[in-house]
Order: sequence, then C-alpha cells, then structure tokens
Amino acid sequence: MTLTKNNIIKLILSSIIIFAVSCNKEEIGFSEKNDTNIYIIPEYNETYNDSILKAVLHEELTILNTSFLKDATTKSDGEMEIDKSNPKKVYVHYLPWFQSKDYDGYWGQHWTMTNRNPDNLDQNGLQEIASYYNPLIGPYSSSDPDLQEYHFLLMKLSGIDGVIFDWYGSRDIHDYGLIKQATETFIPKLENVGLDFSIMYEDRVAYINIDGNESTPVERAKKDFNYIKQEYFTSSNYLEFNGNKIISVFGPHYLTNAHEWGAINSVFNTSDTPSLISLWGLSNNLGGYFNGEFLWVAPDHLAAQDYFYNTYANTNEINIGSTYPGFKSYYAEGGWSDGINNWELPENNGLTFIETLNNSSLKSADFIQLITWNDFGEGTMLEPTAQFGYKYLTMLQEYTGSKFDENDLATATKLYNARKTYNNNPRIQNILNNSYIYMKQLKINRVNRILQAIDRYHESI
Repeated sequence: MTLTKNNIIKLILSSIIIFAVSCNKEEIGFSEKNDTNIYIIPEYNETYNDSILKAVLHEELTILNTSFLKDATTKSDGEMEIDKSNPKKVYVHYLPWFQSKDYDGYWGQHWTMTNRNPDNLDQNGLQEIASYYNPLIGPYSSSDPDLQEYHFLLMKLSGIDGVIFDWYGSRDIHDYGLIKQATETFIPKLENVGLDFSIMYEDRVAYINIDGNESTPVERAKKDFNYIKQEYFTSSNYLEFNGNKIISVFGPHYLTNAHEWGAINSVFNTSDTPSLISLWGLSNNLGGYFNGEFLWVAPDHLAAQDYFYNTYANTNEINIGSTYPGFKSYYAEGGWSDGINNWELPENNGLTFIETLNNSSLKSADFIQLITWNDFGEGTMLEPTAQFGYKYLTMLQEYTGSKFDENDLATATKLYNARKTYNNNPRIQNILNNSYIYMKQLKINRVNRILQAIDRYHESI
C-alpha cells in the first residue's frame, strides 16, 4: 500500500490513529534517496561560513588546552533529559550479539550466518550481510563504544525510555559469553545517557549441558538468575514497575512448571523478588510466579494482539504491548536451520508499525516493547537502515511527542561517522567527546557547527 493522504485518512477512520503521521514519502525521510533507492543521510540544515566555523573550532581547542574537557563516560555532565508529551513508557528490545572485523577482528555469525560475507559488496554498493536490510552505518560491533553512543542518542531523541536486552545466560558457551560481555559494556553508557534497562532471559540455554557436569536445567537457571540479581539489579537504572524489578522470559518453552520456577525464584528474598513476565498465553501454568505477559510479533498480526487483550490481559498484573515494523526472516536463505520461519509480515510503507503501536496504546498495555531495535536476521529492526532511513524513528517521535526530527537524528549519525573517519586523531576524538556532551545537553546546532568545522579543517587539528 502506498502511503498517500487518502490511505492515511482511511487508516485514521478504521484504526483511530492517535498520533499524526506524515502523509507523503518526502515528509518521512524518503526524499533523500538515489537512483538505487538507497537512503542518503540529509545534509546539514544550515551551512556555516569560515568565520563561524573557525570561531567554534577555536573555542573547542581552547577547552582542550585548558583541561576543561569532561569525561564523557561519567555522570558528572548529567543525563539527557527529553520532554515527551505522551506519558506511555516505551522500551526497545535489543540484540547485543554483533561482531565486526574493524572492532573485533572478525565478522560475527549474526552478520554472516553460513553464507554471507560483509567484505563483499552487493549491486547497490552495500555490504553483504545475512539480512534483507542494511544498517545505515553498515555492520557493526555491539561492544563498540562509538556504536553504543550512537544508538543511545538515537533512542533518546526518539522518546525511548529504556532497553530490554536479549540475554542468553551467564555461561561462556557458543556466543553467549560474548552477548553477556557486550550487555555489560552497555550499562555505563545507559546510565550516563539516562536510559533504563532490563533483561529478557532465553530459558532454552538452561537445557544446554556441554561441560559434562551433573547440574540440572533448574540449577543452571538459578545460577543465571542469581547472576542477574548480583550484577544487574545493583544498577539504579534497572527497570522497575510498581516497585519491582522486571525480568522477562522468552517463553518459557523449556522450564514450564510451577515447581521449577519456585526453585528458580528461591534465589531472591522478599525485598528483591522481581516481577517475572512470560510470553503471552504461557503464564497460567507457572504457579503464580509470573506476574504478567508480553506480546510478540505473530503471523496473525492484529488478530493475535486482539486475542491476547481479550483473553489474557484482564488476569495479568502487568501487560506489555508490542509494536513492530514487520517480519521478514533471513534464516532460510542464510542457511540456518534453527529458527527458520516460513511466513512474512510486510511492512506496508510503515502502516504495520502504525497499526501495532496504535493497538498497544489504546488497550490495556502498561507499557510498550518495540520489536526490535536491531534484529536484522528477522527483519524487525527500527534503527536507521539504508532501505528505510529514519522512517520508523520519526514515526516514533510523533507518537512519543518528542520535539526532535529527522535532522536531529542525522546529527547523531554524523557524530558516529566522524568518530570513525577521524579515529586516529586523539585531539578530534576529544572534541567529539565534548560534542557527545553537547548532544546530551540538546545543543544540537552547536554539534552541527563542530562537525562541519572538523570536516573543513581536520588537517590542521
């Protein structure tokens, strides 16, 4: 369906859309494409003359020379305060499982699967990855602090309140240890920028026994939950709802009875017992240890969501709604037998995202989980891509009531690109450290001037 004014009017009448969405492609970021239909990052809103750029560069160099530079990894410069007109809390599901050759020395399996090589370029000049879509900045490493800075600035500017990490336990098996390590590198940056976070546990990992010991799945899960308690609950930014910390479980599909969850829950005491949230329709047989359920993307789309709200939501203490842009799995084409999905949910020029966001908002969802920030393998990513640009984040800005727009999001991308372009110049990196602080202070025009000055005069810095 083409996103025209007539279609938007029809959608408003049929779905009671509660936020304004741009009515043509130019207004949602598609004006910046070339003849290969690949998104181009917008130019600066304003181009400054030499005198202005030299002045701002002189100011920044003076800051460096007088030792006023702040450490961008500390909280001393304050969190990033974003005013939103919509009080509904919005959290995003995040996959911290990527590795890149530039940062880690190799391409991780979630970029390659069995048959893709990001060292190769496709017919559009994009790197070959295991997805139908490409990150706007190219494939990256989850452990890269520049990447973390970039993603979190985008989230804040879009009105996102926090991150739900997909987490595969505390053991160093398969790539699960790398996922755990990457998750933990995110936490200081989350705390610094002012985002909350929580853990979504994959209970199937408890059934993996490759070390030959005699431990049971329940004992392994208890070890994982104790790790969450000791390592993550200590952060003041860990997500709480109604006074309890939240742990979601993707399922549970393997640990499926009340006796098992009673044993797992014993690692907590009365004061720190979390609210456990299961996948929708699965909490009833778990003996009251789960307090709520979350929705997930399904082939039935809105019918599945309506069934959840009409059948389960009234008996849950906590309901987490879901919204997603679509679903298009690459697993079969990428040669992975695990997780093949033979169905597709088209993105319909953004209407799928609008429908699900609207459905979650108007019903009994206590807050919303965006599915997902960056699952490129299943095609549910909301982060900027070469195919869609900032489309989904600008729609989200409309919903959350954030006052920022595509150009502000593009400034965060340009800051990331400058980090990479001048990665061997420590003076420029220090200027960019201060630019990150300016972004947090919402001095985005100043950052634009600094970035233009660096591009023009970098050889003399």
